[in-house]
Amino acid sequence: MNRVTVVSICASAGLLLYILEMVRRRKLREEYSILWLAGSVVILVLSLKQNWLVRIAHAVGIVYPPSFLFLVGILFILLILIHFSIAISKLYQMNKKMAQEISLMKTGKEGNHGQETDL
Repeated sequence: MNRVTVVSICASAGLLLYILEMVRRRKLREEYSILWLAGSVVILVLSLKQNWLVRIAHAVGIVYPPSFLFLVGILFILLILIHFSIAISKLYQMNKKMAQEISLMKTGKEGNHGQETDL
């Protein structure tokens, strides 16, 4: 086993354990951990199964197989960034809608101040 393989195994196993610990401590929600777990498991499996890594890397056209590990990692990070961008966009829209509703409620209370309402 060469140094790059050992580093990739240690890094992916460390990331996997770290994500599991953050989920266990409730610092990371399960729905957000799925992509992180998938990415670290894929990199760990490819690090352990060198023949799979070599075959897939050559099939894609990458001469140096450890470079394929970095490509896989970067692609998972891009997926996570897209996922978070979608979540942030939804939260922004919800926040904007709630702020508008609160403003309308405050305006309605101030407009009715001192007036009796018919029930």
